[in-house]
Amino acid sequence: MVDTVVELWDGVRAVRDPARCRAQLMAAGRTLFAVYGYAHTSVEHLCAEAQVEVRDFRREFESREALLTDLYDQVAMAGMQASQAELAAEGMETCPTEERVHRLFAAYVRAVTPDPHAARVAFVEVLGVSPAMDEHLTMWRQVWTDFLGHEAERARGRGHAVDGDLEVVVKVLTRSVDELLAHHGRHPRQMPPDLLTSELTRLSMAMIGPADGSVGATGAATGAS
Repeated sequence: MVDTVVELWDGVRAVRDPARCRAQLMAAGRTLFAVYGYAHTSVEHLCAEAQVEVRDFRREFESREALLTDLYDQVAMAGMQASQAELAAEGMETCPTEERVHRLFAAYVRAVTPDPHAARVAFVEVLGVSPAMDEHLTMWRQVWTDFLGHEAERARGRGHAVDGDLEVVVKVLTRSVDELLAHHGRHPRQMPPDLLTSELTRLSMAMIGPADGSVGATGAATGAS
């Protein structure tokens, strides 16, 4: 009886506490969208899983898609913050290009893959949802294009012979990253984090191209390649 009362009180408290209600709905979305698919999960299913009322969902989110967008942003922001933090890490300015690329992708992958449900939602369930979601993904893709473009420019400055137009190369790389992440989201055992990092690094270096030896004295002195 006591356990039942506590459970009921927790449910009431969740409704009274917007932050907790939102957290429970986010957790429910992460689980149900990943397990059953976004298209097959209703607001009622989400509320039942989160143990809140439908009116509480409406208070926190305009729609299921708004919840899905927030779940995606949570993963995307974690990946971006991890990559930016790694840029400031010790040795990043002087290490060889391949090591730098590997470290950046390793930091990113560690941030976006620890929860298989979150990864599935962020890299699979968001695809083809609506024009608005496509536009949101395009916005984030441009953020990553700018980030990777800066890294490609740096590699070119260090003597790497980037093959073709740099902007096109970076856009192709960004799309390729999306495809690999989607594959991981669908088949995490086939594409575990370490393999994902290695493939992203290999692909990036193939597109950047080898150093052509024109780095100069500064590059040689720092050990960059």
